[in-house]
Amino acid sequence: ITCPQRGEKKKLAEMAYRNGVEAIQKARELEHRNWERGEGAMLRLCEIIGLGEMPERMECYDNSHTRGRDTVSGMVVFINGKSAPKEYRRFRIKEDVNGDDYMAMREVLTRRFQRAKDGDEKFTRLPDLLVVDGGRGQLNVALEVLEEFGLSHIPAIGLAEQNEDIILPDKEEPIRLSRRDPALHILERIRDEAHRFAITYHRSLRAKNALMSELDGIDGIGPKRKRALFDAFITSENIRNASIEELCGAKGMSKPAAEKVFAHFHPEERQEEGKDDQKTCTGL
Repeated sequence: ITCPQRGEKKKLAEMAYRNGVEAIQKARELEHRNWERGEGAMLRLCEIIGLGEMPERMECYDNSHTRGRDTVSGMVVFINGKSAPKEYRRFRIKEDVNGDDYMAMREVLTRRFQRAKDGDEKFTRLPDLLVVDGGRGQLNVALEVLEEFGLSHIPAIGLAEQNEDIILPDKEEPIRLSRRDPALHILERIRDEAHRFAITYHRSLRAKNALMSELDGIDGIGPKRKRALFDAFITSENIRNASIEELCGAKGMSKPAAEKVFAHFHPEERQEEGKDDQKTCTGL
């Protein structure tokens, strides 16, 4: 190998060397950031909350509702510091909790661990760390449920949203980390993902219930046809914009039923197409 000592070739060689050094530095920086975001953050979290080993499976729970109605909860799972969407689970709260976050948290955790106890394959894998979105009250509920199922060995913590305080069972005062601390970052990621997952489900359920209510009172549109219309169109706006033929495409819809739905959303119109077109509905 020869190395140019002067002239244009020397300049090109020096530029190539600088580019190589810069590329190596960037690669190392990226590798360090990825480590800090993943394994490094987990190690730091273990240090903060006093775990002897890194939690492979983290579960985080968050509830969502609108003025106490359509309450749901989301369970989000991180494996080795990374989200595992296939492990996510959602729950529609069955009890009338009327916006009581503690009652909702108790129900969802009870159902989660009861299904594990019953051998449900979707829930048999237990968490190595349980995170609840909330403060001391939500954490105490989680600890009580774990004790009821003989799972007190599973560590649990809370993350209070107001100041991003970490709540530990054995410490009266919360832990407040620097905003740049990688341990806080990973807790924020799983908490924010749980919030996103729960609120997305809540909005979907709220839209479905709003649509069901809007279809109340239409002769010939019972629960089965309501569900079929929701499955086909998702929102009342889509149903409003649908033609009679499109409404017929929903499973179980007859031509007269489709005409009644259309008339409900378009009371001012007389759909000549509906009178003249004698085609049968494809949804039957």
